[in-house]
Amino acid sequence: MTFRFLLSGHDTIECAYYLAPAENCSLDYERLAVEKEIMRQSKSKKPSPIKIGTEEFMLAGHGTGSGYPHLIENEAFSIQFGEFNKPSFFVTYRSIALWHSGAQALHERFMAWASSVGLRSYQSEKLSRVDFTFDYHLPVTDFDEDNFISQATKDNQHRKHGKVQTFRFGEDQVVLRVYNKTDEISEKSGKTWFYELWGIEQDVWRVEWQIRKAIMRFFGIRTFEDLKERQGDLLRYSTNEHTTLRIKTNDSNRSRFPLHPLWLDLQARVAQMEGLGVVRELDVPALLDERMMRISISLYGYMKRIAAIYSLQGATPAISLKQARAHLTVRMEQIHDPLTWQTDVERRMTEMRLGEW
Repeated sequence: MTFRFLLSGHDTIECAYYLAPAENCSLDYERLAVEKEIMRQSKSKKPSPIKIGTEEFMLAGHGTGSGYPHLIENEAFSIQFGEFNKPSFFVTYRSIALWHSGAQALHERFMAWASSVGLRSYQSEKLSRVDFTFDYHLPVTDFDEDNFISQATKDNQHRKHGKVQTFRFGEDQVVLRVYNKTDEISEKSGKTWFYELWGIEQDVWRVEWQIRKAIMRFFGIRTFEDLKERQGDLLRYSTNEHTTLRIKTNDSNRSRFPLHPLWLDLQARVAQMEGLGVVRELDVPALLDERMMRISISLYGYMKRIAAIYSLQGATPAISLKQARAHLTVRMEQIHDPLTWQTDVERRMTEMRLGEW
């Protein structure tokens, strides 16, 4: 079997923080309430940009389903918080930031922000979820669900056009997903910035372990420092005991099936692991250029539809791209509002700068 290891890292981290205001605290809950009320009265569903301490965020006009009254987000983290909640802050670190900055650096950035608004920690942070991922270039898959041997009592798979895209094992505290990441990007997440990290754009499969706090506590992982020191132990358990990928034989005892070469490679990498700590420089111009290309492709498709509509209306053969652009220009001028154009463009610039790509 031909495969090639690409990279590994953390894709999602969720963490609770126990922070209390110091005497010089500048986090103004009344101001946040006023901003949200303004959004509510304007019936705006879009978040509003706001500067708090050393960071800029988009402030949501609503609370969260987990009971926090405030939600602020930027390109690095999503922060749920409340003056009377305990824990007072719950942070989800974004995938793009984790891959380009690393978990420890993001934790330090959050703590620096908290200090900038006069918040102090009265208790160590507590990790509640960490996703560990290993990406492989895998042009051909020579395994199915029967090649996996797992302690999980629940498993399922997802297919498209009769072809398996995802194998899933376990639920709640430990979940393993082995899935076609390039399909997932094109059909769902749109995280095309992975292409540059991988150096390829197709046939990438991800082995992803989603671990929640009960299992992490078993391995003594509570804080980011614990994670750095002990994640290797956790992953050795996950890849050696929880679930393995095997080569099927005629042996009636499936546990004697030999390990698949892909899994042998994965176990070897975990065995040497002291810390994932993947850091990549984020190429913002390339990210913007890629976004522009995606928009252009979408617009080109719409131009064909516009050409079809005008051709049907005029009972003429299919009009050209140049003619379709001319028709569209007329329509755009009809709906263009010079008074709101600059404000709306600037708002979109802010949204994209704060992570809304």
